[in-house]
Amino acid sequence: MYFCVVNDINKKTSSKDKEMTDNQLKLENQLCFRLYTAARLTMGAYHPYLDPLGITYPQYLVMLVLWEQDKQPVCDIAKKLLLDTNTVTPLLQRMEKAGLISRTKGKVDTRQRIVSLTKKGKALQEKAKPIPDCLRNDVALKTGEEEEILNIIPALDVLIDGLKKAKK
Repeated sequence: MYFCVVNDINKKTSSKDKEMTDNQLKLENQLCFRLYTAARLTMGAYHPYLDPLGITYPQYLVMLVLWEQDKQPVCDIAKKLLLDTNTVTPLLQRMEKAGLISRTKGKVDTRQRIVSLTKKGKALQEKAKPIPDCLRNDVALKTGEEEEILNIIPALDVLIDGLKKAKK
């Protein structure tokens, strides 16, 4: 495992070291800021499409998981979304109150909760089908770089995989 050690505060650093450290700490040099900004703006770009459906972006992600495969344990949904179950549970509770899903006890393990789409949740899938193309078209129209944007997906997958491994 790789560890990063912070320099001793009292240790004298050269002006070159200080300049390098100062550059590293500039906002414009931070990958994390770009990722955070892209994520925040992406979620915001979904609002005009999700608001008429009455769902939030995190709820949309849950719906995507359930539209792929209905009747899943909470822990499986959380794993697919790379979230903890204690983060997903309140989200599912709100979705259940909205009539999009139902949660039942597992047949084999009654401690387990199985999440299923309701008729309302299933019907939402048809209304949501145009969303990915609409969003892609919006970005392509504004940037003219649809192919370049789609090409970053594999790089993001590598980054996500690396971050997951670093977390362990």
